Amino acid sequence: MSQSSTSFIRRMNMPLRVGLLFALAGMALAVIGIIRGNVPLNPVSIFLALAISGLSWGVVSWAIATAVLDVETDIAAGDTDE
Repeated sequence: MSQSSTSFIRRMNMPLRVGLLFALAGMALAVIGIIRGNVPLNPVSIFLALAISGLSWGVVSWAIATAVLDVETDIAAGDTDE
């Protein structure tokens, strides 16, 4: 990896990194489904399979990671108040 791409990844916050990781995992699973023949082999179907799986896995995991980070922040703030 080049220096600029490494620094770009390090500047992203943790929920965004988690979302991108799971989006890639969802797209990989879609590729497996395409290879196994579960998706018709036309460009629109392949694009939709990749987009739907990548977006859904990415957005849901990003939301969960954001919620976890917020809860951990609230717990840490609550511990210092007592």
